[in-house]
Amino acid sequence: QVQLVESAGGLVQPGGSLRLSCAASGSIFSIRAMGWYRQAPGKQRELVATITSGGSTNYPDSVKGRFTISRDNAKNTVYLQMNSLKPEDTAVYYCNANLRHTAWTPPRDYWGQGTQVTVSS
Repeated sequence: QVQLVESAGGLVQPGGSLRLSCAASGSIFSIRAMGWYRQAPGKQRELVATITSGGSTNYPDSVKGRFTISRDNAKNTVYLQMNSLKPEDTAVYYCNANLRHTAWTPPRDYWGQGTQVTVSS
């Protein structure tokens, strides 16, 4: 089995910064892509950032220029540096990993438990 363990979120003032991390462990052959998604109350889960094993990144316009995703392949860990935070960034943030258990099994998605990020003065 695979576990994704996220770091704690927190309460941050508008304009502040916060860094999240997520470590994957368990039966892992390879991780293709890792990413972060978020879900605010009453809204659907949305993409925040993704990064491939080769380091290619993708961001929606809402966070581009403010958030940076990175990963340490040796540690199976992904990070999300969030700067210039806004109240509309308030949400539960979920880590995602698309990975293979063996060389012969198809990739599948795993999710972290979610961590609350609140941006408020």
